Amino acid sequence: MKRIAVAIGTSVLLLGAGFAVAKDRSFKGEIMDSECAKEGSHDAMMKKAGLTDKGACVKACVKMGGKYVLYQAATKTIYELDDQTKPEEFAGKEVTVMGTLDKATKTIHVTSIK
Repeated sequence: MKRIAVAIGTSVLLLGAGFAVAKDRSFKGEIMDSECAKEGSHDAMMKKAGLTDKGACVKACVKMGGKYVLYQAATKTIYELDDQTKPEEFAGKEVTVMGTLDKATKTIHVTSIK
């Protein structure tokens, strides 16, 4: 009887753990485009395209097929952003992104950007 109770208790705990809700956390960095983020800078693209503004560079690169990403310069980490609409107004700016991280794909499921 004790074995059955232990087995049921363990099953309930394991089942409950599978339904744990991921909590939002904050990620700080710059909203960049995926191409410039690989280089860690907008310099080459801005020079090539004759641009003087990082935001314009990001938007131009996204129009050419790049994706909005969050770039953390200190760690040289690039996070994909699942929402490709919200980041547009923050192109080239330092921000805090709230959301949950999918570690396998390094994608942030964006809740908000400030």
